[in-house]
Amino acid sequence: MMIGAATVFTVSDIAKSIAHYRDVLSFAVTFQYGKPTYYACLCRDEVKLHLVAAQQTKRLPGNGGVCVFVQDVDAVHAELAARGANVIKPPKDYDYGMRDFDVLDPDGNQLTFGMGSKPVA
Repeated sequence: MMIGAATVFTVSDIAKSIAHYRDVLSFAVTFQYGKPTYYACLCRDEVKLHLVAAQQTKRLPGNGGVCVFVQDVDAVHAELAARGANVIKPPKDYDYGMRDFDVLDPDGNQLTFGMGSKPVA
């Protein structure tokens, strides 16, 4: 039985990325590993994201993506935009039955925040 999952984003500057997720996207830092830190876990409500420093992996920074489902996409958009998030696409209703918007982190990892909506005709 699977009971959870976490997206792992590769980042070029983990301290800068931790600050971004904490200060701009309102995630709480729940775990940091290494001296200096090269791995971190951040949580907001039921969403868990992990960050790994590019020097610790063969994966390239900025190539990750995750879809985060929310209850009120417009409220989340307003909050994150006010906090300085790099919103690259504002909320919009799509024919696949979602209303969503996209944000990039400092490395270009993409977070899509969305909720169900009526399909566009």
